[in-house]
Amino acid sequence: MVLEQRDLSRLLETAIVAARLAGQRAMEELAFTKVSIKNGNELVTQADARCQQIIIDRIKETYPDHGFIAEEGRQGRMFKQPPRGDERLWWVIDPIDGTNNFAHQMLLFVVSIAVCYEGEPIVGVIFEPATDSMFTAVKGGEAQLNGRRIVAGEEKIDKFSGIGLDSHFDNGVPAWTCEVMQRTRFRNLGSTALQFAYVAKGSLIATIAFDPKLWDIAAGVLIAASAGAAVSDWQGGKIFPVDLDSYEGGKLQIMTANKKIHAELLELMKSSS
Repeated sequence: MVLEQRDLSRLLETAIVAARLAGQRAMEELAFTKVSIKNGNELVTQADARCQQIIIDRIKETYPDHGFIAEEGRQGRMFKQPPRGDERLWWVIDPIDGTNNFAHQMLLFVVSIAVCYEGEPIVGVIFEPATDSMFTAVKGGEAQLNGRRIVAGEEKIDKFSGIGLDSHFDNGVPAWTCEVMQRTRFRNLGSTALQFAYVAKGSLIATIAFDPKLWDIAAGVLIAASAGAAVSDWQGGKIFPVDLDSYEGGKLQIMTANKKIHAELLELMKSSS
């Protein structure tokens, strides 16, 4: 299967429309959301499933045989539907990334949609409905925000720069987080995808994610890399390709940073661990 530029453009257009439809629905439900606990450790709202269905329905109008990996399945599990036919394309969807924020009526949340082929993202969309911000990228192209090119920048690690960190640590707080906190204006926005997008446009110099799942990062990885950022696991290795046929919701330690400080940040993490 050979994907040409027109194929990527069509996939991107579908992702943008689906993300905007879901984002609009999320904003409509924000003040009326009903919250429950999923798997004993995550909040979920009725809007998550509704927005996910809006996205899948819209995609299936154009691509009925494509596969899906999405956050909201039955009984707290992920949703997975393998592709049918020759087009082995997977849509990887987080209908509301930042559900805890959304559940508390905080406007820091996004819709994240990626298309993956041969285990790697080839199209990525992150839509922040509260600000009408649409981050996009296709493989081999530039990262954009509302149709204008964005770049990760070259800001260094100092007291004026921001690094995104998680807000909870299942296995204790790593020692290096304290040094990051002391040396930077560290941030936690409550949405991994949004923090990846902010690295892509140079608002953050890096973000470090402790336990995201594929739908949290697939779009953000492509957008950040297309903006010139470096993406790796905590040891500096590659995250993708991922075997999507066997993926069942495993966690992925990942970081992205502008290329000026990526190696320095990796060294800081290794030396302080």
